[in-house]
Amino acid sequence: MQIPLQITFHGLDHSDAIEERIREKAAKLEQVCDRIIGCRVVIEVRHRNASTQHRKGEPFHIAVDVTVPGAKLVVKNDPKDSHINEDILIALREAFDNIERQLKDYMDRQRTEAKTRAAQ
Repeated sequence: MQIPLQITFHGLDHSDAIEERIREKAAKLEQVCDRIIGCRVVIEVRHRNASTQHRKGEPFHIAVDVTVPGAKLVVKNDPKDSHINEDILIALREAFDNIERQLKDYMDRQRTEAKTRAAQ
């Protein structure tokens, strides 16, 4: 990555363990696509009370933005059902699985465009 990974926590305390998991997932994305310019991950818990600890039943909202040459890929897990994404590790896995699929689609499109240009 040309731009260092950016990780932001909103509405919950910073967690070294979660940050490390995100770094592992981002490194896996770089194995899928070596053309990633930057990656930004935002983890948010909305509708908080005065406590800074995560309460059961409050879903995690995860956004992953990946910048590649000519495109910005975005995944936002913003669950409407309050029982979805109550586990941060599951929410992260789903978000990174989705962005990985988008990256693979991007790479396929790039290969197809390159073949089309070469054939012309």
